[in-house]
Amino acid sequence: LLFVLGTVSCTLFLAVNGLYSASDDVIELTPTNFNKEVIQSESLWLVEFYAPWCGHCQRLTPEWKKAATALKGVVKVGAVDADKHQSLGGQYGVRGFPTIKIFGANKNKAEDYQGGRTSDAIVDAALSALRSLVKDRLSGRSGGYSSGKQGRESGGGDKKDVIELTDDSFDKNVINSDDVWMVEFYAPWCGHCKNLEPEWAAAATEVKEQTKGKVKLAAVDATVNQMLASRYGIRGFPTIKIFQKGEDPVDYDGGRTRSDIAARALDLFSDNAPPPELLEIISEDVLKSTCDAHQLCIISVLPHILDTGASGRNSYLDVMLKMAEKYKKKMWGWLWTEAGAQSDLESSLGIGGFGYPAMAAVNARKMKFALLKGSFSEQGINEFLRELSVGRGSTAPVGGGAFPKIHSVEPWDGKDGELPVEDDIDLSDVDLDDWNKDEL
Repeated sequence: LLFVLGTVSCTLFLAVNGLYSASDDVIELTPTNFNKEVIQSESLWLVEFYAPWCGHCQRLTPEWKKAATALKGVVKVGAVDADKHQSLGGQYGVRGFPTIKIFGANKNKAEDYQGGRTSDAIVDAALSALRSLVKDRLSGRSGGYSSGKQGRESGGGDKKDVIELTDDSFDKNVINSDDVWMVEFYAPWCGHCKNLEPEWAAAATEVKEQTKGKVKLAAVDATVNQMLASRYGIRGFPTIKIFQKGEDPVDYDGGRTRSDIAARALDLFSDNAPPPELLEIISEDVLKSTCDAHQLCIISVLPHILDTGASGRNSYLDVMLKMAEKYKKKMWGWLWTEAGAQSDLESSLGIGGFGYPAMAAVNARKMKFALLKGSFSEQGINEFLRELSVGRGSTAPVGGGAFPKIHSVEPWDGKDGELPVEDDIDLSDVDLDDWNKDEL
């Protein structure tokens, strides 16, 4: 996520869109066109998943363009801004940038490119993959896999993450499960089911990885398991239903591509996921692990406990928790500290001048931050975070270009603060009358 505006917006937005343009032979791919351009294509594709701010990606760009021009009309060369389109990067397990994948005959099993980053090496790999694809076609191997009843029952590796359910196994697996289930009711002879099968199988693997198994994709042969088909009123094939604990099943009426199915599954996962933890910055490890693991970390500096008491502090924390719940799909990290406890951090984020409470959103990869300028309230914070979530908001570099030293402090005990105990002063030996005469 890039949340930049203000005086630096022009240069940064140029950077965002600057790696590739319509005049290049590199085809820009997005969640909107990826399935049509790549998955449904018979061409061999080389696809780079990049982030505009990534130095290695910037160095690869001229070589990638040269390779695309050389391979024009022979092999398709594309690029995905995976910083902007995180769902697409997530579907293909992109963990770092740049990641290059080769989409050959079986588009649902992309291969990782591990070769050199020069145009020569990229072209050589593309031609080698193309040779394999053509040889497979010549020998009658398409690289795809079977569909229909025979394919489902063969237990092929492509469908390893689709859970086959029956009249006997359905209730104990699905009805009382804490997990979310997406269940396809199919008929082996149904053409639409055969078309859906590879997409469903690929989505099942992707969703299993992305949700750590909390959303499951399953299939029911409705021609064999007629009790289930009757119970859920299955009239046509394929019918997909979503089962969540304590709720009536609902029909899935979205797209039938891997990306459509996976996107809905991830929405279901985030809807059911608990809100992120709100952590007090009591050590350097808390700050670094939270900010390094999330695209943004939202840091609040709350007034000293003597200024608010426990009830006042808890009211601020409640506002943060509500906002963490509201924006939990963004998978941001949430932190807080007391005014003065981490003064170096406050200085690096420009906090203090506007008083407390204060809030900053930090992108630790870029070491840039945005400050809450409105009120520290649900409405004020919501407006601030909404701007960030759509890539707007004025930012500045973190002072010093890195997080400053973080002091280890005792966590708040949840109680009102206590004034420090002062030493009693014995005034019995002081002659106040004489002191007053001297003053006069």
